[in-house]
Amino acid sequence: MWAPLTRERRAHYPTLSGRHVVITGGASGIGAAMIEAFLAQGSQVSILDIDDEAARALQATLGKSASLSYRHCDLTDIAVLRETLKDLEQGLPIDALINNAANDRRQAFDDIEPEDWDHSQATNLRHHFFAAQAVARGMRERGCGVILNLGSVSWMRGNPSMSGYTTAKAGIHGLTRTLARELGPHGIRVNSLVPGAVITEKQTRLWRTPEQDAEFLSQQSLKFRLEPDDISAMALFLAADDSRGMTAQSIVVDAGLAHC
Repeated sequence: MWAPLTRERRAHYPTLSGRHVVITGGASGIGAAMIEAFLAQGSQVSILDIDDEAARALQATLGKSASLSYRHCDLTDIAVLRETLKDLEQGLPIDALINNAANDRRQAFDDIEPEDWDHSQATNLRHHFFAAQAVARGMRERGCGVILNLGSVSWMRGNPSMSGYTTAKAGIHGLTRTLARELGPHGIRVNSLVPGAVITEKQTRLWRTPEQDAEFLSQQSLKFRLEPDDISAMALFLAADDSRGMTAQSIVVDAGLAHC
C-alpha cells in the first residue's frame, strides 16, 4: 500500500525557492496543504480567502513566517480581487497563481434558481479568469509565469445535485486551454489540476461515512482514499520549471475514479 506523503519524502524543486505563489481559497482543505507544501520549498506564499478564522488557525499551525501572508478577499467581488492582486504584485511580483477557491455546494435540480446559478459560477469559475487576467500583466512583462486552475472530476462523472458546480468545473477545462493559447507566446504556462475524491476536513464534517469510503474505493482503480497532499504534490510539479514544457493540460489526480 502506498504510504502517505511526508515532508521528508516529498520531491524538492529548487526553482520554487523564493518564488511568489498566490493561492486562492487557501485557508483550509487542499489549499492549506498547498500552502504548507510551497512554504517547505522556500516559496513566498500569499493566501486569498474570506475565512479569517481558518486563516488564523492555519498561520498558528504553520508558525509565524515572513514567507506567508494573508489577505481577506471576496473573490466574487472582481473589483476587490483586482485591487488585492495589484497590491500584492507591487509588493512582490507574482510568479504563480493557483486558482483553488471553490464551493461544491449540493442543491437539488428542482430547487436551483437563477441567483443560485449565478452565485455558483461566480464562486467556482468567474474569478479564475479575472485573477488570471490581473496577474498576466506582470507575467507578460517578465516573460514567464504559471497559472494553475483547480478543476474536478465531478463534471466528468456527471455528479447529480451539483449542476452549477459541475458546469463551472467543466468550464475551467475550456478556459485553461484558451488561456494557454492566449498567454503561451508570453512565456506563461496555464494548466488545470483535477482532483478526485479527496478527504478534507470539510468532507469529513459534512459527508464522509464508512459507506461513502467503501463506495469510492469500489469505484477507484487504486484502493486508498486520496488526501490533500496527493494534490499539492502535483501542484508543486506543475508550478516548478520541471514542467516547463507543459501547458493547456488537465492533469487528473483521482486514483482512477473517473475512469471506472
